[in-house]
Amino acid sequence: MFPEKTKFCPGYYCGRFPLPDGNLSECGACPRGWRTIEPNSDSCVACTDEPSFYDWLFLTFMAILPLFFHWYYIDSKVENTNLSRKLILSAVLEIVISSLLTVLLMEPRWQFKLYSCRIQSLSDWYTFMYNPAPNFEDYIYCTQEVVYPLYTMIFIFYIFGVLSLLIIRPWFLDKNVDFNGGLVTLYAGLYLYPILAFIHAVCCGLIYYTFPYLIIIVSVISNAVHFACKTNQTMEFLIKDTVTSCRNLFIVLIHWVCHAFGIIGITQLTDPFLHYPLLCLVPVPTLFYVLTSSLTNPDKLHSD
Repeated sequence: MFPEKTKFCPGYYCGRFPLPDGNLSECGACPRGWRTIEPNSDSCVACTDEPSFYDWLFLTFMAILPLFFHWYYIDSKVENTNLSRKLILSAVLEIVISSLLTVLLMEPRWQFKLYSCRIQSLSDWYTFMYNPAPNFEDYIYCTQEVVYPLYTMIFIFYIFGVLSLLIIRPWFLDKNVDFNGGLVTLYAGLYLYPILAFIHAVCCGLIYYTFPYLIIIVSVISNAVHFACKTNQTMEFLIKDTVTSCRNLFIVLIHWVCHAFGIIGITQLTDPFLHYPLLCLVPVPTLFYVLTSSLTNPDKLHSD
């Protein structure tokens, strides 16, 4: 317990909140959905802000991340085209339903609206590292969800993701056509969500501040790998193979969406005159690879 003469609560995130009897509590963690506005503040304040545009982009990224993993595993493991399309649709339904249920369960409940605490710094994601020890004595534990609800709602989303995977995916599995390949995608999803939950628990703050850059870097590399896997690396073949194949065209368009999403996340389109033209850079990685593929063809390398 800190001395009564101390005016403010120690530490970055400790505060007092009103009790039912009208008094203030001792210094400690704010209730869920509350936070101290400034370091060394004396009171907890209820979070009634709406998520920022960047917050919504972060939530969208965390939702589409498992979707892309589902799509990749379905495409690589299921050879039957009809079954593959069914499972891709199943994955979309699973993610959409899980996302809607997660938003509806957050405050204010049963509304497509969120109350959130405004994120101020990276430390807001790791409050357990800032429990103060006044006079180097006992710790005051003020660990709390300062980034409410961006931390816990991702775990809730993953729980719904597992439930929807177990309920919806079996309906799309064709028992007479490549059932084993489809069943493997279900098992893979059951492994995927615990892994993503662990990554979020440890790296949530780092992901929040870097996800636009991550999605651009990964999508550019993935785009290059997609074209590099073609046996024929001529420009004519790559263009024809992309335009005439629904699968290849879909993959390229998904990469373009990721490029655009990353650019929007980095710029947040705060200056439309400057930032909107940057979206014209979306097809550049694809065009660059196709136009320069003939220059990097290993068959044209000759040793002396």
